[in-house]
Amino acid sequence: MTTREVEHEITIAAPAPAVYRLLAEVTNWPRIFPPTIHVDRVEHDGSQERIRIWATANGEAKNWTSRRELDPEALRITFRQEVTAPPVAAMGGTWIIEPLGENESRVRLLHDYRAVDDDPHDLLWIDEAVDKNSRSELAALKKNVEFAHAAEEVTFSFEDTVYVDGSAKDLFAFINEANLWSERLPHVATVRLEEDTVGLQTLEMDTRAKDGSVHTTKSYRVTFPHQRIAYKQVTLPALMTLHTGHWTFEDTDQGVAATSQHTVTLNTDNIESILGCGATVADAREYVHTALSTNSRATLTHAKAFAENRR
Repeated sequence: MTTREVEHEITIAAPAPAVYRLLAEVTNWPRIFPPTIHVDRVEHDGSQERIRIWATANGEAKNWTSRRELDPEALRITFRQEVTAPPVAAMGGTWIIEPLGENESRVRLLHDYRAVDDDPHDLLWIDEAVDKNSRSELAALKKNVEFAHAAEEVTFSFEDTVYVDGSAKDLFAFINEANLWSERLPHVATVRLEEDTVGLQTLEMDTRAKDGSVHTTKSYRVTFPHQRIAYKQVTLPALMTLHTGHWTFEDTDQGVAATSQHTVTLNTDNIESILGCGATVADAREYVHTALSTNSRATLTHAKAFAENRR
């Protein structure tokens, strides 16, 4: 069997321990790495953990489970895919963070992999995917760490919750069946939903804003019946450089809590061109928060009516 070994590296203007921390906290990965849609920590035991990752490779959405070993002393993280997605037969590697000075570090990303049945065409496909993803991951890591302090002001999260006298199963069904949203939600003009792999969706839709303008968005969604749907928006409005979120459905004493959560990073370069001369980060934050909350609350209100009518 042919095992390919490759290495990519980048220099980052940040202390090595800060870079290590960012890589160690996998739940942040959708915010850091463009290909990553969602990450779940399945098990955690000291330095060992199992994680499940949903990400795009050459434009196709895939998911796999990896084991990681964290070594904060040596600033190394080794990983091995436990359940791979074809055409990958085996995949593993190591993140190595090396201090180059007080505020500079070198990050080396090592991979080793094999293709199913040693197929040369598939190996070439994996070569391209690993090269493309490694470059984008390292570039995004560099950008994210270096701008971490600046981004604190422009990255924010919020959520909206409604309480429903109905079942979590029906609420989940309403959000999951996004292919019916153009019939069920007034602000959705058209919708295209694909689910080639069960639980992994590609959602494209045209939504109407209050001023009548129509905006096209594309998201990848990961579904966990009947509790949660996580998503990452990949075509973004001009005021955002990041938009991730999740819908959750939880039984409480007040009924089922249906919640829409958003995490957003503002695109500060476009604030004045969209909101006018003199517009501030605070103005953009309020504008984006209001727009997303309005749509979320509308969707949650319709989901509530749907679930309560089905009781």
